Amino acid sequence: MSRRETIISFIKKEYSVLPEYLFEGDFDTAVFRHNDTKKWFGIIMKVKRSTLGIKGEGTVDVMNVKCDPLLVDILVQRESFLRAYHMNKRLWVSILIDSEIDDGEIFGLIEQSFQLTDKKPKKKKQ
Repeated sequence: MSRRETIISFIKKEYSVLPEYLFEGDFDTAVFRHNDTKKWFGIIMKVKRSTLGIKGEGTVDVMNVKCDPLLVDILVQRESFLRAYHMNKRLWVSILIDSEIDDGEIFGLIEQSFQLTDKKPKKKKQ
């Protein structure tokens, strides 16, 4: 099973969310969003290496997830993380999913993104 398939399977099992392919004819870009609010908590896509500033030819699989801004600053110091491609670079990070990152770390970042994009509790009126 590819890393992409492993991630999709985890999201299906953990959150009962199926990938959505929003762009006609593009089955390489899978969006994951909350079933109730429809807010995105992740997206997997193929991106040209040159677009990301990565050496080599062709494309790489990346997954964008939302993170705490301080965590984004820490993660991008590592080789397998970049400021988010095509998303808010302060709040989202791109993970090179075919790198040496442990599945558990990716799953933890997906969980954080899921929580950060979930409905906010309503404030009580005083």
